[in-house]
Amino acid sequence: MASLPVSPELIGLGAILVGIAISAIALKLLADRRHDLAKGALVAIDAGAPMILRSARYRLSGRPDVLRRLPDDRLVPIERKSRATPPRGPPRSHLVQTWAYCLLVEESTGTAPPYGVLRYADGGECRVRWDGAARSEILALRAEMARPYDGRATPSPGKCARCRWVTGCDAHA
Repeated sequence: MASLPVSPELIGLGAILVGIAISAIALKLLADRRHDLAKGALVAIDAGAPMILRSARYRLSGRPDVLRRLPDDRLVPIERKSRATPPRGPPRSHLVQTWAYCLLVEESTGTAPPYGVLRYADGGECRVRWDGAARSEILALRAEMARPYDGRATPSPGKCARCRWVTGCDAHA
């Protein structure tokens, strides 16, 4: 089998293109790192070095996807979502989860985070307020969850038909 001759110019061009591609990847990684460092130093990642936060007082524990340390030493919990940024803003369930992580950071470190972050798969990001009103809301929800179930569930034929708990539920239609 005869091989086609390869000119030195073609080999040189290939080497240049590979070099350009490697340089572009390296520059992208550096830009990403600079962007992350501007948002605070990485403290923990759920997939890598998870940090479980606990509150004995509220009997809660959780592991935020990412924890970042700001230059003033406060920690910010970041929750990653696998869906696109919701057009009408984050759903309440996402806010509640982020508030819970903010409460856990506050309880674990003794210092309140200035905010929490929701980061969506399409690159969208939402800062979630952490203030007295948010703290009151999460604590009210926590208190409600701590009470025994009182049977208030309202059955719905549409929801019950799609629910995976329907066989064991005492409230299904």
